[in-house]
Amino acid sequence: MAAITAAMVKELRESTGAGMMECKKALTETDGDMEAAVDVLRKSGAAKVEKKAGRIAAEGITRVASEGNTAVVVEVNSETDFVAKNAVFQEFVQDVADRALKSSVDKAGDGEDVCGILDMKAELEEKTIVIGEKLSLRRFEKLTGDCVASYVHGGGRIGVLVELACDNDSDELEELGKGASGDAVKEALTNIAMQIAAMNPQYISRNDMSAEELAKLREIIEESALNDPASLPKPILNKLIDKAINDKVWSDEDIATYEEHKSNMQYLFNFLSKEAASQLAELALADRANIAADKIFKGLVEGRVSKQLKEICLMDQTYVKAEDGKQSVAKYIAEVGKAVGASFTISGYVRFEVGEGLEKKSEDFAAEVAAQLGN
Repeated sequence: MAAITAAMVKELRESTGAGMMECKKALTETDGDMEAAVDVLRKSGAAKVEKKAGRIAAEGITRVASEGNTAVVVEVNSETDFVAKNAVFQEFVQDVADRALKSSVDKAGDGEDVCGILDMKAELEEKTIVIGEKLSLRRFEKLTGDCVASYVHGGGRIGVLVELACDNDSDELEELGKGASGDAVKEALTNIAMQIAAMNPQYISRNDMSAEELAKLREIIEESALNDPASLPKPILNKLIDKAINDKVWSDEDIATYEEHKSNMQYLFNFLSKEAASQLAELALADRANIAADKIFKGLVEGRVSKQLKEICLMDQTYVKAEDGKQSVAKYIAEVGKAVGASFTISGYVRFEVGEGLEKKSEDFAAEVAAQLGN
């Protein structure tokens, strides 16, 4: 039997990426035959990949790649956050981003064979063997525009692309992209990408919401208000309380509590029982049609709708770097456009956050060790 030297193990390890002991075992099994040892490792690795296929991979990182006015963001998942910090894994994810940028496909995601679309099945299997966890090429998306910027937050936890459209003609646009003006536009777009990463808007502007979506939002806010009687306008609340008392909905104890604290309605719900508050909510929901038609209640709902729109619509959001703490994203973009002599609009964005929408495995390492020990 051939002697298995450290140099042979090193050579096999460097060519396959497999662990040191696995390389030594393969060389011993093949009596030092390097090519045969590679085949053994491949077969062993394929079996390991198959075993890992049923595991949950919901950690990982995002990466971006760009060329000219096109950029792509990808998400690749691993089983643990530890692997997500691994340099080999991070390099692989960047390779995925570079491959996605060159792909003729602009978007692929959950439920699609992203690995097949990018023709990276062999690379994925190899990295799964080397890293020792299930890896998954989850999704990618490209944007192309007059100007595109990217931003990666938290070491890859969130990846963002944002696309800007300019109303200027092509010659003016080309000139605009040069020098200080071009730098100012790119800086502004990067700032918007950071805004998207931090504030997670659902729409570019409220104009992007359909009538059905806006109606649904209003319905949710209306129902939420009715379920929280303490927040209802005082005239409506007083009518509900009168009904709760007159119709004997409340207990004698709750009525007594109300009589004791009604002079300071602001703190009434600190003393009322949870049951009494719940009964008021039920009365409000039962009289929903009449309450919804009330002018004061309509104003309350519309105020909350407006506040919600400022949170979920990018252009309505308060710009995170606003010096006065009030400037909206729309006003910030207009300010930059005025400074460089152009008119801009945000025409699209993509935001990937690792693991969003995926089931995450709850780890119990003590139970896992006990199971391995046969306890």
